Amino acid sequence: MRITDVVARQLRISNVENIFDGTQDVLIVEVRTDSGISGLGEIVSSSYVARSVVEAPRSGGGRHGLREIVRGMDPLDTEAVWQAMREGTAWYGRRGVAIHAMAGLDVALWDVKAKALGFPVFHALNPVVKTSQPITAYASVLWGDTIEETRTLAATLCDEGFRAIKYGFGPIGTSLEHDRAMVHAARDAVGQERDLMVDVGRRWTLQQAIERSEVLGRLGVRWIEEPLHPDDLEGYARLCAAVEVPIAGGETEETIEQFESFLQAGLKVVQPDLGRVGLTQGMKIAALAGRYGASCVPHCFGTGINTAASIHWMAAAGGDLVEYPMRTNALCRNLASGMPVLDQAGCVRPRLEPGLGVELNSGILREHLYA
Repeated sequence: MRITDVVARQLRISNVENIFDGTQDVLIVEVRTDSGISGLGEIVSSSYVARSVVEAPRSGGGRHGLREIVRGMDPLDTEAVWQAMREGTAWYGRRGVAIHAMAGLDVALWDVKAKALGFPVFHALNPVVKTSQPITAYASVLWGDTIEETRTLAATLCDEGFRAIKYGFGPIGTSLEHDRAMVHAARDAVGQERDLMVDVGRRWTLQQAIERSEVLGRLGVRWIEEPLHPDDLEGYARLCAAVEVPIAGGETEETIEQFESFLQAGLKVVQPDLGRVGLTQGMKIAALAGRYGASCVPHCFGTGINTAASIHWMAAAGGDLVEYPMRTNALCRNLASGMPVLDQAGCVRPRLEPGLGVELNSGILREHLYA
């Protein structure tokens, strides 16, 4: 079996806002083979820049486009394809958007590989795992503009069956009093029997993070996510040493070495995004987190392709929690058909058919395709 083509599809809703919402414009890749088997992946980056990384023609050494690098290679040898992409983009890559683009192709390759083997992706990733345990899906949403909107949103998500909810960005970080009021409203709405997580969106100083983490920790939050800038590893180390509430982060990173730096700083939850690290690296990062006594929980705020892949990943890696984006636009909710369904306990399981188990909705694809 050989790779014959890589097709990049860029999709965009009509009313893109300047907010931290990765479901507004997305880049989906399809790896095609000479056997007729194809696989899907999602690149989480700047869609416009990443698309050029995929589609660029062959050029001088270390500066090729990914489609030209992988064409003709064996899709079942995912490690060899990863190394070829890494070497073929070395002059402009090694970090950032080139790795993000590689990650999306890597997920698509695992979809191909699993289909060729006749296995669901989680079993192809870890042959020891033949069936999946339930994985808690936590609803991931942006804070409401007001405390009342936050409270109403929490109540709605509880009614939909979620047992864990995370709020992020929006007006969090305004002041200690406002942050406490927002989290208190969310906690009041979700009750004490559900998990509540807080994503600060890199808005606090170190001193604010120490003070506010202690206050919010008393409201029973499961973790506080990205309180500091991702480059402030010294700040993270001081914060983790100073507070009891677990600190989470890492969604911006793309290499194993970067995640180890966060783990060395004391983070108790690392959050790789498969659209930025890929499944080949993702399995290694999950194992690394385990060696540090930390949890690996996917960051996932895009389409159902990334969500489905994240569920398979957690099943293969022994994880028990996955992010479930709850934006209401069509790219988030309707682009991928065949998504696992939330059960009565607020859990999901990966699909059991070969591959990821999801397909693109042709109607949504036609409506939102960005030329």
